[in-house]
Amino acid sequence: MVAYALRSLAQAILVLLAVGLIAFSMFRFVGDPVANLVGQEASQADRRELTQRLGLDDPFIVQFGRFVADVAQGELGMSYRHGRKVSDLIAEKLPATVELAFLSALFATVAGIVLGVFTAIRRNGWLTHVIMTASLAGVSLPTFLIGIGLIYLFAVELRWLPSFGRGETVRIGWWSTGLLTESGRQSLIMPVLTLAFYQLTLIMRLVRAQMLETLRTDYVKFARARGLPEHRIHFKHALRNTLIPVVTVAGLQLGSVIAFAIVTESVFQWPGLGALFVQAVQFVDIPVMATYLLFVALVFVVVNLIVDLLYYALDPRLRAGRALAAK
Repeated sequence: MVAYALRSLAQAILVLLAVGLIAFSMFRFVGDPVANLVGQEASQADRRELTQRLGLDDPFIVQFGRFVADVAQGELGMSYRHGRKVSDLIAEKLPATVELAFLSALFATVAGIVLGVFTAIRRNGWLTHVIMTASLAGVSLPTFLIGIGLIYLFAVELRWLPSFGRGETVRIGWWSTGLLTESGRQSLIMPVLTLAFYQLTLIMRLVRAQMLETLRTDYVKFARARGLPEHRIHFKHALRNTLIPVVTVAGLQLGSVIAFAIVTESVFQWPGLGALFVQAVQFVDIPVMATYLLFVALVFVVVNLIVDLLYYALDPRLRAGRALAAK
């Protein structure tokens, strides 16, 4: 297990270095950050001074090496636009994105598994047909359109929920949360539903397909022949084997939720990392853009490692294979 963890850590470092290199290579050709910072009326001397101060006249390999060295020391560089440490900006915006992504992933996973099992067990019921028809909207409609539809219904017509922003937040140390205030909880509802809708339908359809396939296997038929209760067959035998591929999809979707929450945050003006990244692209803030992509890569690497460990816990065949290999 230790060797596996070290090997995974080495692979993670290589992935992060590759992502950082690609990010720096692309962003050098996005635009001129100096032009965005000093404006059109600045003189050439002012431009040269700012270029030297930011280190933008150094060779690419020197700039990238400086960024890697700073990251290794826990420093993410300085934002060109804000003039602040990128680590401070990330820490300021991270709670909003993590809160939104975690609640969306939790809701999508739990509701997707429950609805997937229900539609598999009651596959010919009228409610199942309604759910499966509605799931087509989640797969087909773009996220921004779902968000706009929710805003029109619940904010414009019914006036039940706020249409934008995070609401009132409470700080617990450096972390800020909206879960402890009424306006914060209300502001979370529509962004969470918007971000979770596609993930929910994907997980639900996967669970249903896997559940239907598992219910046709011989060991399930044998369990019925032994007279085991249906609920025990469904939830102890069939669902356990169904969860193995679901863990993979749910884990990858969690990474996707964090990485691609940009659209949802833009629709609801959510003050998270997605909004920070969009602003960084507009002003060619290379340290912020590169740090955001490194963060996304780190999320995917960590999620993949957790998925592998969950595989080991859910599938006894893997433990048996390791035991035989050890002998």
